[in-house]
Amino acid sequence: MNKVTTSLWDAAEHLETKEDMAAYLEAAFEDGDPNLVIAALGDIARSKGMTNIARETGLGRESLYKSLSIDGNPEFATVVKVIQALGLRLQATAL
Repeated sequence: MNKVTTSLWDAAEHLETKEDMAAYLEAAFEDGDPNLVIAALGDIARSKGMTNIARETGLGRESLYKSLSIDGNPEFATVVKVIQALGLRLQATAL
């Protein structure tokens, strides 16, 4: 019998361009689950380097990891700072 090896899939390893990041975050918003949106934002921040994001936002790296996890509950100001540091923009559109 052949053994099958598996490994965890990490979205952060596949988010290479701003377009990838924007599409990933947009898909999370479309799902409608706020926890998923925050976790997706965390994945994107990790893909860019959490230390870099912490430096650009003026926030602590450890607190960003915690805030941007699936169980995190960041303030909206933190979300806005991270999105700006990533070079992304939030945009509202009519349904």
